[in-house]
Amino acid sequence: MGSMAFTATASVRKVLAALAAAFALHACAATEPADNPSLCEAYAAGRSHVEVIADGMVTRILGVQPGRVSPHEGFLMRLSSACSVIVRVEVNTDFTGAIPLERGQQVLVKGEYEFYPLGGVIHWTHRDPRGRHAGGYIATGGHIYN
Repeated sequence: MGSMAFTATASVRKVLAALAAAFALHACAATEPADNPSLCEAYAAGRSHVEVIADGMVTRILGVQPGRVSPHEGFLMRLSSACSVIVRVEVNTDFTGAIPLERGQQVLVKGEYEFYPLGGVIHWTHRDPRGRHAGGYIATGGHIYN
């Protein structure tokens, strides 16, 4: 009787673990549609600290640079619609690892936009372990990096 209870408990644990894994994968795989006009409006108005979701094409790979706290990988992205602005995108590689990008590659980016006269930057393109920022991501090639 004791071994049957153990088997049932182990089976329940396996089912719960499978459900948790499926939920986590589904949550990680979810992206939202791009809203390039909101980024263009922020750029035109000179606004910063704006949560954006934008898509476009990688125009230049900037590589990994040491950051104030941790290394960041950067690239330039030309928006696919709404305006022709080119923004710098930064990602903390401690969270995402290196992202395999190539010039001409299409990307979808969620993060916080900061205005600069030459186009601005989107950062916080990863989860925030302290919960102060909405979680961001970079989606490309069927993968989501966050």
